[in-house]
Amino acid sequence: MEGVEAYGFCAAMSGTFLLSCLLFAAINRRLHDPYMDEVFHVPQAQAYCHGRFLQWDPMITTLPGLYLVSVGVVKPAAWLFGWTGSVVCSAGMLRFINLLFTAGNFYLLYLLLLKIHQKNKAVSGFQRILSTLTLAVFPTLYFFTFLYYTDSGSVFFTLFAYLMCLYGNHKTSALLGFCGFMFRQTNIVWAVFCAGNVVAEKLNEAWKTELQKKKDVTISSRKGSFSDLIRVLQFLVAYLVSPRNLVTFTALTWPYIVLVAVFIGFVFINGGIVVGDRSSHEACLHIPQLFYFLSFTAFFSFPHILTPTKIRKFLVSLRKHPVQYSIIAVISLFLIWKFTYVHKYLLADNRHYTFYIWRKVFQRHELVKYLLVPAYIFAGWSFVDTLKSKSTFWTLVYVVCLSAVTVPQKLLEFRYFILPFLIYRLNIPFPSLYRQLLELAFYVVVNAVTFHLFLNRTFQWPNSDEIQRFMW
Repeated sequence: MEGVEAYGFCAAMSGTFLLSCLLFAAINRRLHDPYMDEVFHVPQAQAYCHGRFLQWDPMITTLPGLYLVSVGVVKPAAWLFGWTGSVVCSAGMLRFINLLFTAGNFYLLYLLLLKIHQKNKAVSGFQRILSTLTLAVFPTLYFFTFLYYTDSGSVFFTLFAYLMCLYGNHKTSALLGFCGFMFRQTNIVWAVFCAGNVVAEKLNEAWKTELQKKKDVTISSRKGSFSDLIRVLQFLVAYLVSPRNLVTFTALTWPYIVLVAVFIGFVFINGGIVVGDRSSHEACLHIPQLFYFLSFTAFFSFPHILTPTKIRKFLVSLRKHPVQYSIIAVISLFLIWKFTYVHKYLLADNRHYTFYIWRKVFQRHELVKYLLVPAYIFAGWSFVDTLKSKSTFWTLVYVVCLSAVTVPQKLLEFRYFILPFLIYRLNIPFPSLYRQLLELAFYVVVNAVTFHLFLNRTFQWPNSDEIQRFMW
């Protein structure tokens, strides 16, 4: 990091943290008591604070990583500063842990952008800082900075593991992946993604060597036609069935293999992936979750995806390959028909944005979910098009991990999309400065509206005195 860029980065990070602290203070003045899932997380952390490590709330579905880290930070701080009484492990003190995680996420996002795009010399330091700032205030993640949820810590350890993987420190990456797993069990998928990065890199090198042997200049490791993809997949299968290659991949990825073995052991002993209440977290084949994720990504990446150039390219592609797109549309209609699930929470909890999206859009008419297929196809095409700078093997690994982390979820919950979105956004090419500024301005507006609704547009349910608030 050069001098000017270092000063700019420090200014951006310090300014963001200061503004977040001011917003944090304002929220805690209004919200003294635990809210939503905090009613489970806060008492559990407080039990750990008092040394009751065998006490466990059966309604909690994640492992105790958040509570262990909280105790490891709060207790030494209380001793150092002489804090006593109710302030130690209070709801506000526990929420502040996530503010610290957010500062760490800011730094990790910058380092990841620097590493992933290191070969692009046209990217200025200002653009890197601007993209870091934008992703740091990504609305769905930024909102949960101010509540005692697992999201900030989950993102921190997963991004840290990804960074170590990119630098080749795979044992450290696997250890950090274990920490991420302790925050949320599904983060094991992103540990597999890190291993997949290693495999994809080797496959890409082998594929280039194969092309050179055949002197085939019509195909590359980038995205091409459907027939090109078939040839890549054929090569992939042939390469992976070789015992020699499997031994090589095992030697390269053994720390992640050990971590996956630990995960499998946990699932076997626990009787499932969910720790506590499993009745509301049953796995299913909810394939339309991919369509919802593509829509979510298109919404938050519209400066990169919804451009006139991309729309023209999509229409040209549609005109050139009508049969392929017709087949995709038919398959999409079938998947929506057979594999759409509606969780009881989505229909009953009017505090979440998803409740209103489902009611105002999907429940307006039975045909609406099918009429959205053209939008899904465009979002999917744009999604893949923005990743064309990545190798086919990397994209395959990412799509498999994206599917593994979203499809089994019955509940439509935007928090499940945070990590796959961040990894996607980190890996697309840097947009123009104008589009970066537009993206940042959009995130700021969305955050402002969300916090205004959360703090000022409260309501009450019938036969209840509790104050309810709108949120993600």
